[in-house]
Amino acid sequence: MSDVFYQKLIAVRHYIHQHPEVSEKEYETTDYIKSYLKELGIKPLNYPLKTGVIAEIGSGNPIIALRADIDALPIVEKTKLDYASTNGAMHACGHDFHQTSLLGAAEILKQREAEIKGTVRLIFQPAEENFQGGHQVIDAGGIEGVSAIVGYHNNPHLKPGQLGLRSGAIMAGVEQFEVTVKGISAHAARPDLGVDTVLVITTVINNLQNIISRTVSPFQSAVLSVTHIDVGNTWNVLPAKGFFEGTIRTFDPEVRLSVIDKFTKVVQTTAEQFGAEVDIIWGNSPKVTFNDATITPLIFENSKKFAEVIETLPSTGGEDFATYQEKIPGVFAFVGSNGAEQAPDWHHDDFIVRDEALPVAVNYFVESALYLLEYYGESYA
Repeated sequence: MSDVFYQKLIAVRHYIHQHPEVSEKEYETTDYIKSYLKELGIKPLNYPLKTGVIAEIGSGNPIIALRADIDALPIVEKTKLDYASTNGAMHACGHDFHQTSLLGAAEILKQREAEIKGTVRLIFQPAEENFQGGHQVIDAGGIEGVSAIVGYHNNPHLKPGQLGLRSGAIMAGVEQFEVTVKGISAHAARPDLGVDTVLVITTVINNLQNIISRTVSPFQSAVLSVTHIDVGNTWNVLPAKGFFEGTIRTFDPEVRLSVIDKFTKVVQTTAEQFGAEVDIIWGNSPKVTFNDATITPLIFENSKKFAEVIETLPSTGGEDFATYQEKIPGVFAFVGSNGAEQAPDWHHDDFIVRDEALPVAVNYFVESALYLLEYYGESYA
């Protein structure tokens, strides 16, 4: 990457970072990406998306998709960077970095279009933070005909120049749950005349913790966290209703289903013991980000040409890239973006991505696309 091109991408990222937009509100971001691509001679395609952009370079089969997310978070930035956001939103997860690297890859691939044997589909995806963007792209037809898809997330715990990959689970399956408990209200002095919703909720929560400690193998892993409880509003009345919510994280599809099943049984049977009613609502959240066992090792080796490639540990964070991997083979990596010992993690108001991480991110997209076009192209020969 030439210094001129590198400086251009830095300026692009800083601009995008200064102008963040939250999920499903990425209107100006969408316009910026379309304008940028048109200047490169790349025409955005007419997919029915409210926000986000899909475009292509090359023609014919195979089709390899490159995906970057574009939304920000409703967080007030405190980095004090000279290009910090001032509009009340923040790219506190580095999606400004992701979309900049895909724009950089698009420019390089467009320059090398004559070499491309097939099609590279560029997916600038909206609404990753609320886990809806992947579904929107799929529903719009954005991965029809695609042989494989490539994506990544920056990782502040890896240094610029490093690339983390692994076959199988690389990010957790995420479950969002909300449990409503209905008891019978009564005076606190006569609990026998009611069904104590407070007692039911606290007992259910205590019983739920046994699922992980006593039913999940020590050679597997899972997390169950209750993060919000709302029940009652005064000191001397047993409330008739309350709720709690939280999340489950797993790395194995079978463990995921087992924990969900046990969660449901614990909630229902514990409530029944006290005569309470319960209602469980599950969020539309992503399953395990699960890297394809065939092409991931190939990309691992191919990436050694431009990065220090390491076999990374999986993250308990969730990613709606998993939505694509349910449909087609996919490879998802971690690109080192900071590496400082006390670097703030994702979703922190002091989160910082270092510009020098850009070359590896751009090369990952470019080289993975070219490699997979050749790999899948053999079946079209």
